[in-house]
Amino acid sequence: MALLPKILHVKKLQLANEIHSIIWSVLYTFGMAVSGFLVYKVGVSAAFILDGLLFVLCFVMLMNVRIEVRVNPATRNIVAMFKETLSYIRHDRKVFYLMLLHALVGLTAFDALVALMVHEYYTHLIATSLAIGLLHASRALGLVVGPLLIGRHMTNTRLRYVWMFQAFAIMLWAAVMPHFYLSLMASVLVGLCTTTLWSYTYTLLQHHTDPAYYGRVVAYNDMLFLLMAAATSMLIGFCADAGVSLPMITLMLGVLFVVATWYYYWLQQRFELKEIP
Repeated sequence: MALLPKILHVKKLQLANEIHSIIWSVLYTFGMAVSGFLVYKVGVSAAFILDGLLFVLCFVMLMNVRIEVRVNPATRNIVAMFKETLSYIRHDRKVFYLMLLHALVGLTAFDALVALMVHEYYTHLIATSLAIGLLHASRALGLVVGPLLIGRHMTNTRLRYVWMFQAFAIMLWAAVMPHFYLSLMASVLVGLCTTTLWSYTYTLLQHHTDPAYYGRVVAYNDMLFLLMAAATSMLIGFCADAGVSLPMITLMLGVLFVVATWYYYWLQQRFELKEIP
C-alpha cells in the first residue's frame, strides 16, 4: 500500500485501493465461506492442506512479478526514523485523525459474531460449517457489488451517508438475526459499503500524507486497523461471556458506526479535507 501512491495518480489510486479492498475483503470473507463448505465436505485436515497449497501457489506467482521502483538505501538509524514518524503524526493532526477514521472500519470484524450466531440460532437448521460458509459468502457478495454501485459516485460529503448506511445495515442485521434466510440477506447489505469505506478512507489518508512518510504511515495505519479489528472481536467475546444477547451486541456495533459518522462530520468541520480528484 505504500508503493501505490508512488506509481499512481490520485484518481487511479482510489480505484486501485477499491480493487485491493475488493480482492482482500472478498478473498478473506469468501475464503472463510469456501473453508466452511470444504470442512463440511472433506473434513478439517484436507481443508488445511488445500489452504497451505494456496500459499505455495501465491509464492510462485509473486516470484514472477517485476515492478521497477527506485529504492533509496536507508542512511538513518531505525529508532531515529521511528521517532521522526511519530513526531510527524503528532504534529500533523489531520493525518492522525484520518488514521483513526480508517481504523473504525475495523469494527466490521464480524468473524466471532458469525460463529456465535450460527451456534446460537442455526445449528438446528443446517450444519455449522455450512451455515458459516453461507453467511460469509453472502457478505462477500456485498463486498463485491458495493464498489461497483457506489465507488464512482463517492465524494467527501457522500462518505458521511455511507457511514450512516453501514450503521443502518448492521442494526437491521441485529433485528433479523434469529431468522437464517433474512440474516443471509442482511449480510449482503452489511458488506455493501464496507469495501468503499475501507478504500475511500485509505485514499484520503494517502492523499493527505507527506510522500516522504508514505511507507511508515501506512505501516502504523495498518497496525491501528488490525488493533481495532482485534478489539472488536474481543468486545464481542467479552459481551457474549457476560450474557449479552447477540442481537444486542450487533446493535452496539451499529451504534458505534453512528458515532463514527459523527466523528467524520466533526473531522470535516475541523479540517479542510481535499477532495479526491
